[in-house]
Amino acid sequence: MKDLVKERLIQWEALVLKPYECSQGYTTIGVGRNLETNGISKDEAMYLLDNDIDSVIKKLDKHWPVWATFPEEAKAIIMDLVFNMGINTWLSFRKTRAYMELGEWEKAGKELLNSKYAQQVGRRAIFNSEELKKCQQKVQTSTSETQE
Repeated sequence: MKDLVKERLIQWEALVLKPYECSQGYTTIGVGRNLETNGISKDEAMYLLDNDIDSVIKKLDKHWPVWATFPEEAKAIIMDLVFNMGINTWLSFRKTRAYMELGEWEKAGKELLNSKYAQQVGRRAIFNSEELKKCQQKVQTSTSETQE
């Protein structure tokens, strides 16, 4: 029965994958979901977030595959950056990415702050910069442990 109801609701309401204004003037999405009155549930938000993170990973794998070789902390920062600014803007961060590719995490962290992004997001950029710099310490620590 649920499938029949879905089919009919889609027929009457339509399936719209971007927000639109319904006939009553409310911001709506999907199959008549009134976002202003109903919003979305936490589960729905987490589902969307999971999909968005998967999309970021796919874009990075396609456009900058070397990222997968980096320390976990650096990968998390890179995913945050691409989530926030999009893959094309991230790819324009040539100096920051070059430092990352060289394993120069401290320089990469400093370079990240020399951007419009850093001016726009403030604390988020500072946090990401500091986390990248920590990768330098971890790499040095693991290198010295390996040599011992």
